[in-house]
Amino acid sequence: MVITSANTRVESLAKSGIHQIPKEYIRTPDELTTITDIFAEENNQQSPQLPIIDLNHITSDDPKTREYCRYELRKAATEWGVMHLVNHGISGDLIDRVKAAGEGFFDQPVEEKEKYSNDIASGKIQGYGSKLANNACGQLEWEDYFFHLVFPEEKRDLTIWPSTPSDYITATTEYARQLRALATKILAALSVGLGLEEGRLEKEVGGMEELLLQLKINYYPKCPQPELALGVEAHTDVSALTFILHNMVPGLQLFYEGQWVTAKCVPDSIIMHIGDTIEILSNGRYKSILHRGLVNKEKVRISWAVFCEPPKEKIILKPLPETVSEEEPPLFPPRTFHQHMEHKLFKKNNDTFDPK
Repeated sequence: MVITSANTRVESLAKSGIHQIPKEYIRTPDELTTITDIFAEENNQQSPQLPIIDLNHITSDDPKTREYCRYELRKAATEWGVMHLVNHGISGDLIDRVKAAGEGFFDQPVEEKEKYSNDIASGKIQGYGSKLANNACGQLEWEDYFFHLVFPEEKRDLTIWPSTPSDYITATTEYARQLRALATKILAALSVGLGLEEGRLEKEVGGMEELLLQLKINYYPKCPQPELALGVEAHTDVSALTFILHNMVPGLQLFYEGQWVTAKCVPDSIIMHIGDTIEILSNGRYKSILHRGLVNKEKVRISWAVFCEPPKEKIILKPLPETVSEEEPPLFPPRTFHQHMEHKLFKKNNDTFDPK
């Protein structure tokens, strides 16, 4: 029998030859009834499909063409809160470099990666780790990760960025820059959809100086009992927007209209989630969808999630006045981003907000 300590990296666990996963990774009975084979799910033609939004015309000079593109984006944000973005303007070459850099980091022996390990207990959240936050039931997720701030550039701590592979810093820096520009275009379209000026949502989430882009590379090793585990448990993102790349191995599931729907792998796309921050500012018009990650026993899955987050304390998040009326009272109480994160971490099921 293989005895593993609680702080073992999931990768080490997966490579140790175990046939049964430790009990800390086994999900609750309720969850287990919903965990399915991800490859069968990806091939299921009957299930609903995430919208695919073509951003080719999001800044078109022709008002009608531009408006139609923005309309499709807003419709997806309203109905789903998640979508595949294609023709997003970030070159395939740059995305390939970002993926190669992340894969190169994770290809190193665990001992090498440990040089970058974080220490949540002491407040050092950036770096290499295996669990971002504790959940109520004490279960663990079947993933390792690398987490660090990538934008604004002057707020980065390059000392904890990997020096191997050599292209990691260059490729990730350029990708963050281009993603930040894309976020501006998305926020402009979403602002117009709420009847606001184009720059309003961007200003409300911190603008160019204060909106933080945090990169989390998720590494999901092969799992001997994928029907018992989750790579990431069900959650909504606290961010304003989240942009995700992956290595074309399926795993993302969305809770849509009462069922778990598997996101198909769309080549050259970036998956985008609306996060809680935009849901709050829009008073629930744009949705922050519940989602989770499944694992499998055949292929390692890697995803690159960039969370666009407002500053923790400087901004009070609450429904914008223009989204509130007698017919549509505020659905969310005023909170800082930090308070919202704390509220989600320790939330009780009976926690409701009375707008009166």
